[in-house]
Amino acid sequence: MKRFLLLILVACFFADLQAQTNTKKFSGMFLGVPFERFVDRIESESDYKFYYKVEDIKELQVNLQANESDIKMILDQVFTETGLTYSIDVSNRIWITRGQRIQIDFPKDYFLVQERQDNLANPGDSLGEFDKNKRFVIGKSVDNPQSKTAVLSGVVTSIESGKPMNGAIVLEKIDYNQVATDQNGRYQLTLPKGRHTIWVQNIGGFQEQRQIDLKGDGVFNMSIEETILSLDEVVVSSGALSNVNKLDMGVQSISIAEVKRLPAVLGEVDVLKGILIMPGVNTVGEATSGFNVRGGAADQNLILYGNSTIFNPTHAFGFFSAFNADLVSGVELYKGSIPVNYGGRLSSVLQVDPKFGRKDKIGGSGGLGILTSRLSLDGPIGDKTTFMVGGRTTYSDWALNLLDEEADLNDSKITFYDINANIQHTINEQNTLELTAYLSQDDFRFDPDTTYSYQNINLALGWKHFFNNELEGRFTVGSDSYEFGIVGIENPLNSFDFGFNVNQLFLKADFEYRKDQNHIFNFGVHGIQYKLNPGRNSPYGPESIVLEKELDEENAREISVFFGDEFTVSDKLSVSYGGRYMMYQLLGPMTVNQYVDGAPITDSNVIGEETIGEGETVKTYHGPEFRVSARYTLDNRSSVKAGFNTMRQNIHLLSNTSSIAPTDSWKLSDTYIRPQTGGQASVGYYRNLAKNKLEFSTEVYYRYMANLLDYRSGANIILNENIEQDVLNSDGKAYGVEVLLKKSTGLLQGSLAYTYSRSLMKTSDDPSIEKINNGEFYSSNFDQPHHLVLTANYELSKRVNTSLNVNYSTGRPITLPISKFDYAGSERVYFSERNAYRIPDYFRIDFSINLEGSHKIKKLAHSSWSLGVYNLLGRSNPYSVYYTPVEGQLRGYQLSIFAQPIPFITYNFRF
Repeated sequence: MKRFLLLILVACFFADLQAQTNTKKFSGMFLGVPFERFVDRIESESDYKFYYKVEDIKELQVNLQANESDIKMILDQVFTETGLTYSIDVSNRIWITRGQRIQIDFPKDYFLVQERQDNLANPGDSLGEFDKNKRFVIGKSVDNPQSKTAVLSGVVTSIESGKPMNGAIVLEKIDYNQVATDQNGRYQLTLPKGRHTIWVQNIGGFQEQRQIDLKGDGVFNMSIEETILSLDEVVVSSGALSNVNKLDMGVQSISIAEVKRLPAVLGEVDVLKGILIMPGVNTVGEATSGFNVRGGAADQNLILYGNSTIFNPTHAFGFFSAFNADLVSGVELYKGSIPVNYGGRLSSVLQVDPKFGRKDKIGGSGGLGILTSRLSLDGPIGDKTTFMVGGRTTYSDWALNLLDEEADLNDSKITFYDINANIQHTINEQNTLELTAYLSQDDFRFDPDTTYSYQNINLALGWKHFFNNELEGRFTVGSDSYEFGIVGIENPLNSFDFGFNVNQLFLKADFEYRKDQNHIFNFGVHGIQYKLNPGRNSPYGPESIVLEKELDEENAREISVFFGDEFTVSDKLSVSYGGRYMMYQLLGPMTVNQYVDGAPITDSNVIGEETIGEGETVKTYHGPEFRVSARYTLDNRSSVKAGFNTMRQNIHLLSNTSSIAPTDSWKLSDTYIRPQTGGQASVGYYRNLAKNKLEFSTEVYYRYMANLLDYRSGANIILNENIEQDVLNSDGKAYGVEVLLKKSTGLLQGSLAYTYSRSLMKTSDDPSIEKINNGEFYSSNFDQPHHLVLTANYELSKRVNTSLNVNYSTGRPITLPISKFDYAGSERVYFSERNAYRIPDYFRIDFSINLEGSHKIKKLAHSSWSLGVYNLLGRSNPYSVYYTPVEGQLRGYQLSIFAQPIPFITYNFRF
């Protein structure tokens, strides 16, 4: 008997030992890891399978360190104080529930694949939110049974906001069929009938997978998370896949999460500074309004916030971006293949997409810095409406003393604010309304006698309508206005109030028609009504003797029709082609000078005037624009692309400075100032390296431009009634090579962008036009041949990351005095040919540290700190070099904006 009991005890001991041996142990550190990513890790290392409701674990994050711990020990710690519990069955299936454990004794065949029969009987039906642990049947096998393939289509949306996700990659890994979603989140794949694992990933986000059984054509909608994480589990980078497979070339996308990881000037997250890390994009100096793309002027960039045109994209004379990053969902810069639905500018299109409110709850975000603060709120209004509103302001007067230690800025002042409001209302599945509004106001002065101010006001109402599964329409109406003013009070007798404004009303109708899987047609019509005041000057105060002067108001209308087709010729070749026809009419009332035919346009050659009545046509310009691009896929990881497009621009910025200045004003094309026109040809090679962890691309481009504006020496552009006498019609050309190497996965992320480019101008060959530099090509004001930008972000932990930014560019051109001589008894200065010299090269290093708060779920707000140094080396980068007479001697000076390191610290929060 004793032997029998001993044998039982030994058997039980070894059985228990064997059970312990078979129990999987886990080791590792999980800091701030979303629960779904934790599940992926456990499932990949064991035969455990998790089942749960997405809403139960949506905000759950795992913070623990496991050291040879079994799954029960880990889950007990994860679910502490969460209200969640779990059950584990004999097949290692883990069932997570809220409150009470569920029964785990199920019939033998309960866990057979769950199929949704008769799915999508109507092709217009959608699946709604997807459970990744189920397999769904798509389509019907009775539909077109002879075909071995079927078309899978649908929309990819964000779980957080419910909005369509542009640029997400939908991928079938066996045959590597893949496609990027369009701006409406739509995708379409042709796959063999049968079972597939579909992977989907947002740009900068993580992968999610879906199991389907494709029996016929069907619609399959998916909702995925937007969160930007840098986890080792993320192998496929959607940005890298887009790099190779996207049809467009010369298009750069950057997420707000990427922008926030960059060191920011004065602690402010800056959308415009974010695009400056891209190849082919540069500025003429620090604290400048606007940017230059592929050798173009700052006014040749169309800057859109939604559908609204932003004429001045900066605050405080260029120190801060006009865009509140908390209310922006994404940014795309088109500098090569510009889609047919964009027009009106010569160089590029910067599309800033507004962010709309979440549907599940009211929340917000904000930040407190040493110079600026911001706050935004968003959430639902009822079941069908969401809102998002936010604002920023500054209190940065004290910082002006840091800009130039030799300047007297004690009485300087900078104030600005901006307010955004975005509302979205879903009428039904076919109709959605969107309202976006933007208001900004700036007031600043650098001495007590002169105050500058400007204001942007934008309002747009859009209606999105799905006519059917193939045709979608977007209709937008709105208004854009920009106003600038200067008040000078140095002398009461000469006190003045100067200003100008530009207003435009617009109406847009855009359509997208998907005839089949091989064609996506885009067509529509856009109209703009311009009303522009080129300038006015009036006395300020009762003692002022300044004479009232106001230039004639300018009115014009612009109508464009366009059509384009994205044609998938084969698995390897895709082509996009289309055209845009623009008609522009300048309208009266207006008085136009008449000049001697063939003679220079000067005051001495005026022979009369012509008066045009109100509403009558003064001048008409019209012409086509062509767009064509192609992509040929060499293999799954490389492709070549080529493109050509032409553009027209009817509105000009009058400026004789290198960057946008306070006294610059806008001008419409008229009888003597013709629309700017140009074309660009480009070719590129794109390749992904190291299993899609590295993205490489290089592009070569050539641009030609006509009817550019340059100015006679000593030209006056302020309140000039005859501006055509000081403007010189010029031609231009630009060419260059851009190289980008980008890493978007792992602990170390970043990019290296190098650009070699030239931007040259020459006076028109018209014999009646005065020649600059003897009619030869010369460097434009923004010709900077070499530009190198290195950005790096290293994740020390899930709560701490560091960022480094290195920026180098060739100094911009400048005209210098090179000798002096005596003439008629006085000393004169002889200047070089225009832009024959350069200011010193530009070099800057920035560094920052971002500290995330704890990842506890139950807390009032999630917070973070951003601190760092702008211009870490304290380099005195020259903004300009100028000469002025002092006691009869001509002396040279160098102006630097930030001549020393600028530390910053900002507290950010969201709730």
